[in-house]
Amino acid sequence: MKTIGLIGGMSWESTVHYYRRINEGIKNRLGGLHSARIILYSVDFDDIERMQNSGDWDAAGNYLAEAACRLESSGADFLVLCTNTMHKVAPAIERQARIPLLHIADATAESIKKSGISRVGLLGTRFTMEEEFYRGRLATQHSLEVMVPEAFELESVHGIIYNELCLGLIRDQSRMVFRRIISNLISRGAEGIILGCTEIGMLLSAKDASVPVFDTTDIHAAGAVDFALS
Repeated sequence: MKTIGLIGGMSWESTVHYYRRINEGIKNRLGGLHSARIILYSVDFDDIERMQNSGDWDAAGNYLAEAACRLESSGADFLVLCTNTMHKVAPAIERQARIPLLHIADATAESIKKSGISRVGLLGTRFTMEEEFYRGRLATQHSLEVMVPEAFELESVHGIIYNELCLGLIRDQSRMVFRRIISNLISRGAEGIILGCTEIGMLLSAKDASVPVFDTTDIHAAGAVDFALS
């Protein structure tokens, strides 16, 4: 079994789910008392959030690349960055670390393609929904058509993530907002919905949409299990 290097803390609320789901996956595959070999580097999310808001992505990239290198030095065989948004700086991590990074967008795309879907709605932070590091990768490398909410809906999604979910706050009113936005994406032609922030799965599940839902936390964790046992 390979040792998994988790870069977590963005937020720690979702990192908890990574840890649980990876260990559950290893136990289900190997049985008995088996659990995953994991080294976790958990960052202070306040540092990262300030870099995001100031647009200092170079500093954020160096910050996470340093975390990756520490995991490598500690014996990790590959890396899992436990966040969608910070894959914006995945190239910086890949330049500085010598072990593989399991990219969350690639794992998600493979799951979508296996379902036979090609047009998906994407929910996530403003950075993930608006910028090309995620949408562009899905489109150019995986030939998926990616739709995002309307501008006013986009801001609602972003706000609920940072002001509620990252703080562990689960509100029925916010679930209704997400359901309405998902319904609008489906009416515009989305055949599936990507929960493209690792916290959204805390609020939503497959029953909240009339089309397939792709929870990136579950998908990424399952991919880590596959890679660890390959």
